[in-house]
Amino acid sequence: MSKCHHQWEMTNVKYGFVTFDKCFRNNAIKTNFSSTDTPGEEYREGDCIFIRVENAQSFTFDLHCTVCNRLESFKELMGLLQCTDCLPECPVEVLQKEYAIKNTWIFVAFGYLPEANTKPIPDHKLDILTVYFNQRRDTSRSKIKIVPFNLIQNLSRCKGEFIHDVGMLSAEPPPQERKPLL
Repeated sequence: MSKCHHQWEMTNVKYGFVTFDKCFRNNAIKTNFSSTDTPGEEYREGDCIFIRVENAQSFTFDLHCTVCNRLESFKELMGLLQCTDCLPECPVEVLQKEYAIKNTWIFVAFGYLPEANTKPIPDHKLDILTVYFNQRRDTSRSKIKIVPFNLIQNLSRCKGEFIHDVGMLSAEPPPQERKPLL
């Protein structure tokens, strides 16, 4: 176990779009990270014919420790999602309400579908993300906690918002009416 008190910085930052592709034969959903938001052509994978149905701005990155030079890859992370309190029964919203009392914001580490459904981002990487975002904040005022995507039980109804800037939190209030991701 490392004795380093890591000081993380973002590296390998790429801006782009989370794209949602759907197979209308069996309702399978697949996500990708793309540098463009233009609709793609239909494509086939096995029995599925996928077509892009939605996209959202996002960014990907790795973290580098400036103290010990450790590089932590986040190749399985395609974005961070902010919960918008759209589904009262959603475990993410329940956690958000629980942590709000502690002045802690909940963000969801969104992985690539369908893989993220069965192989979520490992807990140690969620912890590293949590440390990174909190080391850049005045934690006496508020904190951030990163949770796994697989807590979202009904993605088709989720109105979460992808974070698309490195600063992570905007001073602008979110729009009043949010549409579902899909």
